[in-house]
Amino acid sequence: MTRFNRVVSRLGLAAALMVAYGLSGAQAADKPADKVTVAKSADVAWTFVVLDVGKQQGIFAKYGIDVEITALGGDAKVQQALAAKSIDFGLGSGPSMAFVAKGAPVYAVAAFAAEPRNIAVVIGANSPIKKVADLKGKKLAVTTAGSLTDWLAHRIGVQEGWGKDGVTTVALGGFTPSLAALRTGQIDGIMAAIEAGYGLEEKGEGKVLVGMEKYAPKFITHVIYARKDLIADKPDVVTRFLKGFFATIAFEKANKAKTTEIAMQVLHQTKAVMDRTYDYEISMFEDDGHFDPAAVEVIKDSFVGMGILDHKPPNDQLFTTKFVPVKP
Repeated sequence: MTRFNRVVSRLGLAAALMVAYGLSGAQAADKPADKVTVAKSADVAWTFVVLDVGKQQGIFAKYGIDVEITALGGDAKVQQALAAKSIDFGLGSGPSMAFVAKGAPVYAVAAFAAEPRNIAVVIGANSPIKKVADLKGKKLAVTTAGSLTDWLAHRIGVQEGWGKDGVTTVALGGFTPSLAALRTGQIDGIMAAIEAGYGLEEKGEGKVLVGMEKYAPKFITHVIYARKDLIADKPDVVTRFLKGFFATIAFEKANKAKTTEIAMQVLHQTKAVMDRTYDYEISMFEDDGHFDPAAVEVIKDSFVGMGILDHKPPNDQLFTTKFVPVKP
């Protein structure tokens, strides 16, 4: 073979490789995204708007994930939906890792919010309750028994020196039925998303009495749950979903205006309320999903203190560190 022919042959091979690479690239680009269903454990929660921001901004799509978003009334319902395989991922509370310890077929795969700056005691505008001390012996609505709101309500009693049952909790599910019960005097307050409280303040219908970060300064407020079978069979889907999620948190931290715009659409609140919420809550977001050891111990203590478990379970009965730290 002459030198010219050898050059032509090499060029032909290079061209063929380029064509092949181009085709494979096109095929990859045309590959449909993996569809996953994700449930929020509360419908009125600014911290869960991460899902909506990530979907609307195309951040999940960047990682080949198509997110279908739903909302359920409390951690227990999220765990039930995961167990029934009707959802793939759930956004829930740190304390609901107790479900995992009790045998739920899920794992917490990442922690995404630290101290509970997003939860507060919300009371009626004309409530006789004026200060925290007035909560002793009162009834507070929570989402479900054993949930984050339930634990925090009892935490108030413990920290204020009234004992675990210093306040009574009433499990009413979402914010709407809780607000109805507050208006009719069946309860004295709601353990609610602070943004919901801000919204009531703006309308003159309620007020925020106290934020919960003072009662749990070292904590894991929210985690992401995934089904164990999904973790085993499709770990790449879990990895890419988490990358999209934490890339969205990074986007939110850098883009207040767009985050507020989307939050207004999802939560049906005014710009003033959503801006106020952003400023108060954005600092609680974690950047990489790690499980803080000190915060994990507080969570474990809560299991025993609430009588949910009679011992502190080992970490591997609650969560997996296989996917953290997340690096989008």
